[in-house]
Amino acid sequence: MRFSDKNALILGASAKGGTGFAIARALAREGAHVTIAARSDDKLAKLGAEIGCRFLRCDAGSAKDIAALADFAAQDGPLDIAVNAAALPVIGSIASLSMTEVQGALDVNYLGMLHFVRETTARMNDGGSVILISSYSAQQPIHPHFAYACAKAATDCLVRYAALEYGPRGVRVNSIQPGPIKSDLAKDLFAIPGVEDIYAREVPLGRVGLPEDYADAALWLAGPAFVTGLNIPVNGGNQLTRMPRVDELPMGEASYEGDYN
Repeated sequence: MRFSDKNALILGASAKGGTGFAIARALAREGAHVTIAARSDDKLAKLGAEIGCRFLRCDAGSAKDIAALADFAAQDGPLDIAVNAAALPVIGSIASLSMTEVQGALDVNYLGMLHFVRETTARMNDGGSVILISSYSAQQPIHPHFAYACAKAATDCLVRYAALEYGPRGVRVNSIQPGPIKSDLAKDLFAIPGVEDIYAREVPLGRVGLPEDYADAALWLAGPAFVTGLNIPVNGGNQLTRMPRVDELPMGEASYEGDYN
């Protein structure tokens, strides 16, 4: 198994059909010692038991919680793999969102990622891998996701600086930019008749992404891949086309609720 005796932490693994959990399950299947974390206590215990891993409640926007999580995950040895798949959807226009809502988007989708990089690398073996789940909305505007997308864009910039800072230790830092994902978070969106087809026709490979697609990418980055400082689109080629416009979706702006990792 590829990751026997490797110590892996996945933050944002709160739903069985979600990206974070798919990554955690794939790493566990490949022999890694896995710790999962999320804000939902009730779900964590069940998910942890399913894949045989440790778990801890963690607010992905709290510096204190993230430091405690890193300590917990490294209690039996330094980390080798750290994945932050946490996301907070904040949807609204520049004119409509309050600064409190904007700050909430930054706290989880950027500042939480910064705390995660700081705390996990401080407890990581040289040669380790940090993987942050970003969003292709950071590159291709998707109205009305400005607060979420801007925070993710800051995370993608963080990846490049972190890659330079931790490169001398052999620690690789990369982000994955998902496109449309048929995950637990987006199940209501794709349950609307016709919506999945509207998204899929903009994907050259002919379908929307699945959590397992992002788990495959994370496993590659967690291994000995000679890459760092990259923001990698994993979207079936959607970066070559576009995302559907609001007026093409059956529920307008409301249809975008849930359309993120």
